[in-house]
Amino acid sequence: MQATHTLLIVYHSLTGGTRQMAEAACAGASAEPAVAVRLLHAAQADPGDVLAAQAYMFATPENLAAISGQLKDFFDRCYYPVLDRINGRPYVSLICAGSDGQNAARQIARIATGWRLKAVADPLIVCTHAQTPEAILAPKQIGADDLERCRALGEALATGLALGVF
Repeated sequence: MQATHTLLIVYHSLTGGTRQMAEAACAGASAEPAVAVRLLHAAQADPGDVLAAQAYMFATPENLAAISGQLKDFFDRCYYPVLDRINGRPYVSLICAGSDGQNAARQIARIATGWRLKAVADPLIVCTHAQTPEAILAPKQIGADDLERCRALGEALATGLALGVF
């Protein structure tokens, strides 16, 4: 079966945790043959990528109670060029956080509201409990259970897109 829909996964990761989460979601989504999955680092993604996709996954670490600067840069570069051109499309978010993740999730939700996207799942937040400068900057290893949650979310998003649920 040839892919008839595109899911764009845009991520930024400094210590590897968010990248692992995005890759797991990509693997789950890739199981759906009707959906082409594009996994792009935030620095690589542009308005054309956003316009070409029918669904989105935004993945970021929470840095200082906010989305990462590189994901913010992606939104800054793409926001106005795609405004009112992607209304109603589904999205989900992945957050890799040291303690909470809620502020980064709210920030993505506010941007997505401006784009008039439709959240189709609650933000998936993985807490690493990194609280010291050393732990925060250390390479992360996301646990198998959390990676399975990410994989399942990617699969659910792609399946829903393929079936026309959203």
